[in-house]
Parts: sequence; structure tokens; C-alpha cells
Amino acid sequence: MDLRNVAIIAHVDHGKTTLVDRLLQQSGAFRENQRVVERAMDSNDLERERGITILAKAASVVWKDTRINIVDTPGHADFGGEVERILNMVDGALVLVDAAEGPLPQTKFVVSKALNMGLKPIVVINKVDRADARPTQVLNEVFDLFAALDATDEQLDFPILYGSAKQGWMATSLDGSHDDGMKPLFDLVLRHVRPPVVEDGPFRLLGTILEANPYLGRIVTGRITSGSVKPNQPVKVLDHDGKLIESGRITKLLAFRGLERTAVDEAEAGDIVAIAGLPNATVAMTICDPSVETPLPAQPIDPPTLAMIFRVNDSPFAGTEGDKVTGRMIRDRLLREAEGNVALRVRESDEKDSMEVAGRGELQLGILIETMRREGFELSVSRPKVLLKEDSTTGEVLEPIEEVVIDLDEEHSGIVVQKMAERKADMMEMKPSGGGRLRLVFHAPTRGLIGYQGELLTDTRGTAIMNRLFHAYALYKGPIQGRRNGVLISNDKGDAVAYALWNLEDRGPMMIEPGWKVYNGMIVGEHTRGNDLIVNVLKGKKLTNIRTTSKDEAVRLTPPIRMTLEKALAYIEDDELVEVTPKSIRLRKKLLDENDRKKEERKKEAEAV
Repeated sequence: MDLRNVAIIAHVDHGKTTLVDRLLQQSGAFRENQRVVERAMDSNDLERERGITILAKAASVVWKDTRINIVDTPGHADFGGEVERILNMVDGALVLVDAAEGPLPQTKFVVSKALNMGLKPIVVINKVDRADARPTQVLNEVFDLFAALDATDEQLDFPILYGSAKQGWMATSLDGSHDDGMKPLFDLVLRHVRPPVVEDGPFRLLGTILEANPYLGRIVTGRITSGSVKPNQPVKVLDHDGKLIESGRITKLLAFRGLERTAVDEAEAGDIVAIAGLPNATVAMTICDPSVETPLPAQPIDPPTLAMIFRVNDSPFAGTEGDKVTGRMIRDRLLREAEGNVALRVRESDEKDSMEVAGRGELQLGILIETMRREGFELSVSRPKVLLKEDSTTGEVLEPIEEVVIDLDEEHSGIVVQKMAERKADMMEMKPSGGGRLRLVFHAPTRGLIGYQGELLTDTRGTAIMNRLFHAYALYKGPIQGRRNGVLISNDKGDAVAYALWNLEDRGPMMIEPGWKVYNGMIVGEHTRGNDLIVNVLKGKKLTNIRTTSKDEAVRLTPPIRMTLEKALAYIEDDELVEVTPKSIRLRKKLLDENDRKKEERKKEAEAV
């Protein structure tokens, strides 16, 4: 059977997962009466909730006796570690662009990688049924983007389809017929995407996606470069330097059929398969016949730019909500995550019972924490710290800089430019993007962007869209103003009382509600001044035998600040932690006892002198 391997590249929410659903339905991969979950490719709960693709996945359809393997790529730059390797498996790419929003930075990120690898793109302008669709301008923007990314003349001569994945149709022109469904797309893939290039020689496969399966152990997915493979075949694993990692046998050979992975008896060069039975094989390693000596070339992985400390939860409420609370459990879970996620780096921290986890960005680390709390883990995490480097020749300190693109309504541009300048960002470009909106492009230090997303939405009344992308390491830009306010800290353990919270309202906004459980050292609100203040939120009203007017009885409280995980991670300072449990997110001081905090402060002052 003929083969085609194609990746789908799209920005978050441009309709890539819906498109795959339609392709599977119209190719007959599903039975007529089969109940299919919407957005079948977004397999984990977090992906469905956030509408993003985190893990790369593959599906396969058959059209006119040709098997088309479709690989879904993560759109977010934090998961760039996946993207580079996935594109090595495919021979063509569908670049899916929203007819109203046009190409956005995440599209740019993956497209630049695809063009560098010589892939010839097919441009699909999706959502042309939107009221604010502007397909002609969007097409020009795509062309400009490709040209800016140094596409070759051949790559710039790309075929175009217009359509609506939601309605299930594609056409070669804007006024084309909607009756053929997805047929124009299938036919174009067969015509435009070349069959996989097969090399001569024995079996070789480059590991691209890694996962742990409770029944089969470690499963490595990749494309067979040469030869063929069968279950029980002896193989060896080489790292990218050609060093032997292990020898073994393939226990199970799986190929993609529809959305399912099915065991097969043999697979030929060019097909994308998953292999089980090799406990040490991982991404970017070559699985090959014992006679092979040289590994396949592997794509280097962008460096992690942020690190956080994951610690045991040692608050007074430890163990009341989760069932995975020990340091050993947290350590094993993080090491398991690092095995499958090459963009993460996990190592023992200098502190007791803690691990340092380094990754591409806040989103990636936030999603790991969110996944762990849903699995029943309790942990406390530190503020994200940027990983600095030293210039090998001059010895100067370098820090990661990101390219930030913000789309917003014109009226809000002043405050955003001001806030980005405070965060040591340099404006590179400012241009209108139609409909009274502007597109601002900055080069900003990663540490300045920690926690800016929420502030940006507040400043622009929720209308701005921010996208960011690792740009380069550059000279350290000096100190950035952090949080200006101190915090209100509880002085005792118990249940918060409405009357006490009401009396503290002039001290600053609260982060808790009446009835919430608090403990000594827990952060309960924000102080209006720059210093921390210890408060009593447990103090009830003194009762007397004199009846008071009713206005005293009904305490009306201002609604508290709601702390999401991302907001909390950005809010805390270096001497604070976020306590994450399956049901709660609490902020606390690292040292819960006031005397310990004072001792630590004196020690720091002495060191500074």
C-alpha cells in the first residue's frame, strides 16, 4: 500500500483537532453508527479544558488505497521539544490558518522548523464561514510569513485550500462547491506530498515520541528509515553519538489504524510505528538492526529557560487531601515525566526533600503541576526562576529573551507599551492589524514575563492576545521591579471568621473567604503597603447582652482575589511557596514560624553587609 506522512501545523484554537475529526469520519475510519467523541485527538482532560495540544499524537486514514499517517503537532512554543522531532517523521505539512486571525506566532514557530527541514507546505485557510473572515488578506500574510522565514521558491509556490473543518468541507477557491466534503484535501495530499524516502540497508528507526504504558512498558514511536521490522526481532539502541545503550528484542509492534494503535506482524520502511520491549530506549535514539554502527542524525532540543523547586508539602494540612505526599513519590513521578518529556530536566535540589524541574516556560511547568494534583499529589512549589548562562568568552551573564507578539485594541496600546518597558522589553515593531487593532512585537527577558499574562488581560479588558517564543540568549538587562505590595499572614490555625475579615478590609484585599481553613504562616491577603503584616482572621465579634442595630449583624465582604495556579506562581516572592493539593491552592511563607523568618532576615542583612 502507498504511504503518505503529513503533519498538521496550526496555532492554538485554529481548528486542527476538529479537522482531524472530519478526516477520520469522511475517510470511513469510523463506522456509520459509531459514537465519536468530539476533538478525538485531544486525549487528556487538560487538553480538552485548555483547547491546546500538549502531546503529539498520530492517526491514520486510508484514501484511494493510500495510507495517510496524520501527525498532530503541539502548537505552543513551550512544547517545542516535541515539534522538532515530529517533523522529522513526515514528508509534508498542512499549515492550518484561521481566516480571521491569520498566522500567529505559534504557527510561525512550527512553520520555521518545517521550512528549515525542506518540507513543502499545503496552506489550508480554515473557518471561512466566520463573520469576520478575511481570507484574501490572511493568504497574503501567510505568504509574507513564509518569505520572512527564508522559504525557497518551491516552498513559496504552495497550494491553497479554503474551507470550514467544523462544517466538514474544503474547496480550491473561495466560491468553490461545498459538496465534495474533505475530498479536495485528501486528493491534494496524495498529489502534493511525496511518498516517504526509503533508504537501503537493514532496519533503522529514530525515536520521536515516548510514552509509558502500564501493560507494555516503554513505547517508542518513530518512522522506519530503512529495512523492515517484525515482533521478536533482535535490535540494539544507539544514542546520537553512536554509543550502545542496550540490546534486546521487540515484544510488540504497533501501527496506527484510524485513532487506534493495532498490533501488526510486520512494518516496512516509511511507515510510522510504535515499538515496545526496550526499557532504556528514548527520544532521539536510533533503534536498529544489530549490524548497524552509525546512528541516524537527531534534531537538537532547545534549552530549558525556567526552573522551579518541587518540595514535599510540609504545611499543617499536609496529607488531608492527597494520597501521594512523600518525597520519594514526588521524585519518582518527576523522573518518570522527564523520561517521556525531553524538554524537561529534573535533578535533585540542594534543599532537603526537593527536586529542581527545568522546562521551556510557565505553561509547561504549570501543566505538569496541574496533572500531578489531579493524580492525588500534594506538593509545594517555589517561584519560577530563570536559568542564566555565562558567556564563555567574555564571562558576562546572559539571560533568555523571548519574542512577544501582542494583538490588542488600539486604545489599550499605551498602558501595554508602558508595562512592557517596565519589564525591560524592547519594542521591535508596531503595526495595525485591521479592525481598530494593533500588533506589537517586543523582545523581552523571560523573567519579566512571569505572571504578565493576567495583568495584560486586566489592562486590556480581556481583549489582548499574547504569544511568546524563545528568541535567543542576550546580555542580562538588570533588575526588574517585582511585586510592590507585602502580604497579610495568618497568625494561627483555624477557620476564618467573616467579622475578622471585615475588620481587616482596610489593610488590603483578601484571598480567602469566611469558613476557609487557615494556618500560621499562610498568606491570607495582600497588604496595601510594601511590608508583610501578621493578622488574626479567627477573631470573632465579642458578644454582649445589648442588642445592636441590624446593620452590625450582616457583614458585607468584598469578594476575595481568586488565585489560579498560574496566577499564584507568578504572584509569590522567593521566600514564599504555593501549596498545591488535589482540592486547594494556598499561598504560604517558606518559613511558617515568625521567629524563623526574622532570623533568616537578619542573616540576609548580615550577609549583605
